[in-house]
Order: sequence, then structure tokens, then C-alpha cells
Amino acid sequence: MNVLKKLSSSILIGDGAMGTYLYQKGYKGSFEAMNLTSPDTVERAHREYAEAGADILQTNTYAANRVKLEGYELEDKVLDINRAGVQLARKAAGETAYVFATVGGIKGVQVSEYSDEYLRNALQEQVDVFLAEPVDGLLLETFYDLPELLQVVRYIRSKDAEIPVIAQVALGDVGVMHGGVQISEAFSRLEDAGASVVGLNCRMGPYHILKSLEQAELTGKAYYSAYPNASLPNWYDGRYVYQSNPEYFYKQAFRFKEQGVRLIGGCCGTTPEHVRMIAEAVKHDVPEKTKPPVKVEPPAAEPPAEKEQFVPLHEKVKNENTVIVELDPPKKLKTGKFMRGSQALHDAGADAVTLADNSLASPRIDNLAMGAMLKQQSSARPLLHIACRDRNLIGLQSHLLGLHTIGVRDLLAITGDPSKVGDFPGAKSVYDANSVSLISLIREMNEGRLFSGKSLGEKTNFSIGGAFNPNVLHIDKAVKRLEKKVNAGAHYFMSQPVYDVNRIKTIHEAVKELEAPVFIGIMPLVSAGNAEFLHNEVPGIQLTDDTRKRMAACGNDAEAAKREGIAIAKELIDETLRYFNGIYLITPFLRYEITAELTRYVREQTEAGVTEI
Repeated sequence: MNVLKKLSSSILIGDGAMGTYLYQKGYKGSFEAMNLTSPDTVERAHREYAEAGADILQTNTYAANRVKLEGYELEDKVLDINRAGVQLARKAAGETAYVFATVGGIKGVQVSEYSDEYLRNALQEQVDVFLAEPVDGLLLETFYDLPELLQVVRYIRSKDAEIPVIAQVALGDVGVMHGGVQISEAFSRLEDAGASVVGLNCRMGPYHILKSLEQAELTGKAYYSAYPNASLPNWYDGRYVYQSNPEYFYKQAFRFKEQGVRLIGGCCGTTPEHVRMIAEAVKHDVPEKTKPPVKVEPPAAEPPAEKEQFVPLHEKVKNENTVIVELDPPKKLKTGKFMRGSQALHDAGADAVTLADNSLASPRIDNLAMGAMLKQQSSARPLLHIACRDRNLIGLQSHLLGLHTIGVRDLLAITGDPSKVGDFPGAKSVYDANSVSLISLIREMNEGRLFSGKSLGEKTNFSIGGAFNPNVLHIDKAVKRLEKKVNAGAHYFMSQPVYDVNRIKTIHEAVKELEAPVFIGIMPLVSAGNAEFLHNEVPGIQLTDDTRKRMAACGNDAEAAKREGIAIAKELIDETLRYFNGIYLITPFLRYEITAELTRYVREQTEAGVTEI
């Protein structure tokens, strides 16, 4: 009997985890490769689930796409591993169970080095293998990204209009996917795309998956499935361990039935014993066609928040000349000079003082702490850089919540210099995100939710900046990246230092259609050695031959070099003000008196009205 016909009148039992089950048995590496290297072990696991009462066996192919197999140098084995996976499951199923070919999601919460097209092709390649094999359907599971899953469902339907498709998402929080997509919306879109069964798997145990399913209405378009994890994982003696709780699954199976679920299995940490308990509870029971109404408690009333007197920098710079000045947090514990410099810059007319985040991968006093001090002890407005290098996704979001809590609203999202360029080259760079995904994450907070989709209770109002390197051969490609950042949520851009007066007009022509203002970076030079170091050793910075000659002509005369550096910077400011409202001054070596002088110069030029193109 066709599996969908069976589901129309009966609750079916899915199998449990394969990867974590093999892991618990001591196996490591690519579990999917075991279809070729240890076929007897894989077949035995399938058979254990069938004997425990599973009506549907899923092939051991969750991560058998070329992207994930590349990590084991097995990308040329996609066809062999997936075909073997079908054969082993079919052999174990015999005449007692259906066989569904499993395709796992690739996109997660971390940044992928692959293009969307490459990821899409990898999943389609796997689907093509299965559509040529004797399977009873396809099971798409652990998709964190709804568009990715929708693409796969539509691709299958374009190839085969009839084959049963189970489409399961993994939630970021109860009832919600990453990006704030509600479970009811996700199910509805999957049904419209052609999924036969829609459901949830992984990430959560029975309790939270049930809480999520309570928010979904039974529409009758597609059946519901649920494959919860056994529990939250624990780390013990160098291994991930899941709580053994089959009896708990027996009790929860009745609640899944109550929610209208017709296919119940298990994900990470579950074993044949968990499946046996589910089967004993509800196997082949008549499914529920209605479900209890959801009890929604009204939220407690909160007093309205006071409106902040806050004009975002990206709005300010659209209408008037705006100056932001970078002043690096100290490397040592004394903060007096930094605080004096910040106040001096404010008094000179700086609209914000921007604080780097361990620039060049060298440790400095945390810019969150220095930003808090600025707000408490000075009149300066802090603009903080946020680098992806030192914090994972948890730490990044915690850091951002802390910034919002202390009233810091201006941010520059950057990927960050790799650890190997800094004082501790053996330190590990995290890079859970890059600058584009970090911008997207901050935008999510501005919409009132974490990256998981969980509500923050209110919206942040960060002004989101992005970095821009105009010192490249093909500036049009750099602008394409800026457009990508704008689409992710960037409000404005701060450029790398520019040392070529003629380049400024070129930059203006390249970005004039951009939907975000640009602050042109200007960093005054202080010596010939400083000029040569920047030109030859710092990525993204290029000096003209004329600039280098002018600094070299100063020789060892420090005062002459300082004056020449300021003169060059003023020439760059004059040209910038003809085309841009935004000036981004970078203070060299905490010598804030130099950038304070340049800030006053910008204000004088503005008042003199010499900013017309």
C-alpha cells in the first residue's frame, strides 16, 4: 500500500537516529561513508529499528552530499554512497517497512564558504540519485533555512509529481525558524510547494517540539511528522552523551497523537528502544483529525518605553557634513589619555568616536567597556566595531545585547583580521559569521528577534555600518559587495584610508547610486616609515608615489613629517567634501591632537561653504 494511503488512516512509526547511534557504538568519521566501508554495521542498525517497530526506514545518507563529503575527501563518492544507502535500507526493510531516501539540509547558522548555487546543485545531485533508485519516498530533514528546503521540494516535484515527500524543518526556538518564520507559515509554504508530509526534527526534545506543534493548525493539505531529539546533549569525558529516556517517549507519543501527528520517529540521541516505546504507544492507531485549541496567555502589560533622542548617523550624514573619528582602545590598563582624547575629539566637532575591536588581532581593552566609559565620563558618542573573529554566534549576540543595554547604538560590522596577523598567531579565529551575515544578524535584532528567531520583547535600533575597501583594481566588484551588505541590512559604509585625491571622484561615481551613504577614510601620516609600512604591509591601503615622496622628503624631522601628513590629509578632506558628506578620520598611535585639528578643519571648511561639487 502507498505510504500516503496508509497515513490517511493510521499513525506510522519512523526510525531513530543513525549518526548518534553509530557514534554511541564507538564509530567516528563520516557515518555515511560506512555504507561502503562497514555495510553490515549500517544494515544491522536499520534492522534493529525495523524490529523495534519502525514502519519507515530512512537511508543513511543525511550528509551524503558533496559539500559535507568534501570534509572527508569523499566528494567523488556521492553516487556510490547514496546508492549503497538505499540498498542497505531496502535489504533491512524487507517487506515490513517503507524506505525513504534521506536528504539533509546544508545551510545552518554558520557562514558557508560556498555559493548558493553550489549548495543547490549539491542537493539536487543527491536527489537525482534517489529518483533513479527503488525508494518509497524522500525524507528531507534538519533544514534550518526554509528557502533551501522549498527549493528542494520544488525541484523534486519538477522531476516527479507523485513521489511522497516528507519535509522537516529544524527550529531556532519554540514555534519559530531562523529569520522569525513561524511554524504555521513554514508548513503552509511547504504544503503549497508540494510536500506530502511536513514536520519538525532535531534541535529539540519532545517537550519543545510539542509546544511548537501546538501553534500549527491542522489544514488537511499535508500530514504532520515529528522526529524529536532524545534530550539536550551533554559533554562527558570527551564525548557527547544523550539522556536515555525511552519510557518518556512512550508517554509523549500520546501527546504527539493528540496534536494530529501521523508519523512519529526520533532524531539525535534516540535508539531502537525509543522507537520500540513509541510503537507500543501509538503504532497504527487511528490519527486525530482535530486538535485541542491553543491556550494563549495574554502578555503582561508593560509601561511604554521612553523614546530616545537618537538621530542615526546614516540619517545625519544624508543631510549635513558628518565626522567620525577612530580612536583605538588602549593596549594597557591606563585609560586617561584615551578619555582625554575622546573628549577633545568631541569638543573639536566629531559626531562620534569609533572604537576598533582588537584591530590587527591584538588584544586591547574591550571596546564595550570603553564605550560604556565614554557614555558615563565624556560627551563623546561611541561607535563600536564588531568583529566576527573572537566570538561565536552566542557571544556576538550577547555582546550586541550588552551594547544595546548600555545605550550604544552605532556599530560597524566587520569580519576582522585573522588571528595569525596579531600578537597570538596560534590563537583560533572563530568566524561563525562574516561581515554580511553579522549585518543580517543585527538587522534581525532591529526587527525584534535573535538570529534563532526568538523574540527579544522589543526592537533594538542599531545604526549598522559596513566596511568598504575602494583601493582595489575593480571598484565595481567592491560596490557589488556593498550592495550585498545593503540587502543584508547595512545603513552606511566606512572606507579604508584613501591617499589618492584623484581616486575620490572615481569612488563617488562608483557609489552614487548606492542606497547608503559612504564615509571616506582619511588617516594622517606621521613619518616616512609609517607611510612605507602602510603601503607595503597593511592590506587594503595604497599610497600614491607622490605621497610617499612627500613623506620621504621629511627625513627624520618628526615635526616636519607631522605637518606634511596633516597637509596631505587636508588636501584629501577638501576633495572629499566636494563629493561626500561623510569623513572618517583614523587617529594614528593615539595622537588625537592630529585628528582633532583635522576635525576642526572640516568644520571650518563647512562653515566657509567650500563643499560644493
